[in-house]
Amino acid sequence: MDIEKLTEKVDQVCQGYVDKFGIEPDDNWHVLKLQEEVGELTQVYLQMKGQARLKGKNNEEIHADFRAEVADVFCQILLLAHHHGIDLAAEVDTKWLAWLPKGQQ
Repeated sequence: MDIEKLTEKVDQVCQGYVDKFGIEPDDNWHVLKLQEEVGELTQVYLQMKGQARLKGKNNEEIHADFRAEVADVFCQILLLAHHHGIDLAAEVDTKWLAWLPKGQQ
């Protein structure tokens, strides 16, 4: 699946969330929601490293939570980029892939 199609689907899910909870997904919401998700990712990462309360979860559950939180952060990044009209694939090409050796870009 390409990033544009994925973003469209993630945006559809977000719209359902917005409709259900009556949220206005403005500039602030996108950044703050991303921060919330990064915080949740950090919390479960600390659990994985034995530096936070496990809250009754076993190792398998914690690792599943970690994978889910990485997905949440990724989807919030897609939503933030879409909200601001950023061509994320083009920006990755320019910012990251430009560092690859010639011929591997």
